Amino acid sequence: MIRIDDLQVFVTTISAGSFSAAARLLDISPALASVAVQRLEASLGVRLFVRSTRRLRLSDDGERYLAHARRALEVLEDGEHALAEGRDEVAGTLRLSVPSDIGRNLLLPWLDEFQQMHPKVLLQLRVSDQVADLFGEHLDASIRYGQLADSSLVSLMLAPSNRRTVCASPDYIARHGLPKTPGELSGHNCLRYVMGEQTYERWIFQTANGLETVQVAGDRISDDADIARRWAVAGQGIVYKSKLDVLDDLRSGRLVEIFPAEYGQPAPLQLVCAHRTSLTPAVQVLRAFLSARCERYINE
Repeated sequence: MIRIDDLQVFVTTISAGSFSAAARLLDISPALASVAVQRLEASLGVRLFVRSTRRLRLSDDGERYLAHARRALEVLEDGEHALAEGRDEVAGTLRLSVPSDIGRNLLLPWLDEFQQMHPKVLLQLRVSDQVADLFGEHLDASIRYGQLADSSLVSLMLAPSNRRTVCASPDYIARHGLPKTPGELSGHNCLRYVMGEQTYERWIFQTANGLETVQVAGDRISDDADIARRWAVAGQGIVYKSKLDVLDDLRSGRLVEIFPAEYGQPAPLQLVCAHRTSLTPAVQVLRAFLSARCERYINE
């Protein structure tokens, strides 16, 4: 019988990077963390980690099992939330941060629908591509793309399989040609964006030969990802965006994907909270609502 606590130790060890770091997060001893993973390995009959004196990394079996372990914990958490939803009223102020592009073009009408379903919710919305300070800005939750740098935050997946994609308008491709490999992007006008003090101009791809990083350049940079998408639709250059951001443009033909879907870096969409105490009934119901809307939108 697999113990839930052992699954939690396994998943936390991946996020934290070591047994000792996971033990600190879970408030247990490093020895107990190590024993929990060994017990899980014994139950499964496989080795989940490759251990050495210098580092700890997942085995091939561990890589395959990780997503299932995370999903098992999420399902149990969802069950707890479902029970709480039946007892608690969805009401009060909901302070939420969302990215600019998906916030304006996809989430905004969904949030309107959510409030119609739950009229006692007062929504305070912050739209920005800068990483929100959940503590400093007193936010209940933030919707973000990508992997979290801070493992102490609580992450609830909305679209776990989402990836980034390189695309351009048919007009741009007709005028400048279609890049056949990521390396050819260095000869094109690439639309870049800024987050904080960093300009994202090193685009990373997952090719048959492994990860490939391409240094790109162009004549336009913005700190608003929606602007970069609009430039691409207008034929001004090539953009590397979350597929959720450009899905309508791709379906309508305003943009065209340049490389196979599996080339793009993973960009899971998730709802992030500062702490489990932030998982109010409104946040829990919002997560379930947005997760269902994302799944339906992707599969349309």
